[in-house]
Amino acid sequence: MKTKLPPFIELYRELIATPSISATDSAMDQSNEALISLLAGWFRDIGFEVEVQPVPGTRHKFNMLARTGSGAGGLLLAGHSDTVPFDDGRWTRDPFTLTEHDNKLYGLGTADMKGFFAFILDALRDVDVKKLAKPLYVLATADEETTMAGAKYFSENATVRPDCAIIGEPTSLQPVRAHKGHMSNVIRIEGQSGHSSDPSRGVNAIELMHESITQLMTLRDTLKTRYRHDGFAIPYPTMNFGHISGGDAANRICACCDLHMDLRPLPGLTLNELEGLINEALAPVSERWPGRVNVSQLHPPIPGYECPADHRLVKVVEKLLGTETSIVNYCTEAPFIQELCPTLVLGPGSINQAHQPDEYLDTAFIKPTRELITQVVQHFCYH
Repeated sequence: MKTKLPPFIELYRELIATPSISATDSAMDQSNEALISLLAGWFRDIGFEVEVQPVPGTRHKFNMLARTGSGAGGLLLAGHSDTVPFDDGRWTRDPFTLTEHDNKLYGLGTADMKGFFAFILDALRDVDVKKLAKPLYVLATADEETTMAGAKYFSENATVRPDCAIIGEPTSLQPVRAHKGHMSNVIRIEGQSGHSSDPSRGVNAIELMHESITQLMTLRDTLKTRYRHDGFAIPYPTMNFGHISGGDAANRICACCDLHMDLRPLPGLTLNELEGLINEALAPVSERWPGRVNVSQLHPPIPGYECPADHRLVKVVEKLLGTETSIVNYCTEAPFIQELCPTLVLGPGSINQAHQPDEYLDTAFIKPTRELITQVVQHFCYH
């Protein structure tokens, strides 16, 4: 049955040749249905049961869960099926044609991270799935690069409970056990326009925003002193005011002012708690000016994530790789998968190649990645 599976490089080639771009702009956004169908067929060919799940609230996007073995626990190998858009004109190669040159595999998604599924399939072609003592799951998610809707939906609706999970993001095969979250909000002040010659005839949104920023800066100091995680290079939650706009003329009272802000919560600081702190900080302005201060999301928020340093998954992977787990600043789907089971982020390729023109994966990762997948499957599914 497994002879049906194409060679490793052909698996890789077909994955890269099947576009699955996620974008907030509907004109650039693509369904991942073709890629999910491709993966589903290959996993069925090597004896897996496959479920394809439509993801609500997306533009025709799907998750795929492939499973083999029975019983409780086991291992989940996960990754996202989508890529970011590519910069047309900045690539020197066709983004959808796998090109091998100078010990590098070029193409959109080679590192981040469609190629990970080629590694999984290639490693599993030699595994006798009938001998597994515990189940093995493979998850391909939708829209990681935009809303993370696929991972969220899966975590909220999954009936499987593996012992542990590995997400194959490009970490240069260095295991990652924690990262900060991400929250992007817009603060909108609705004032009342009027002629600047009589300030009492209006409500100046810029002045109210000035008061709001003062309150938020106090919160920023509070976050810095109240929360700390020494594993991070910047060991406290950060808050950045990234964009502000308001008003239209010097002689008009400003009727509307918007502030875009970015927050990076530590693991353990929940999104609900952070939203509560923001609302509490803005309460003095909101109470004095009812209905004029509004907070909304620019993007779906991502919580912080941490896998306990003493968990068996961490110890096993550290021993297999001969290196300690690390902590990073970028975000992944790990907070959502971690709701099901302890999770590590670990995969081939460099994060420095992600979202870059002429994205590539160094072929030096091929052999150790195949060996690592084989070892973790043996460790968590055979005993």
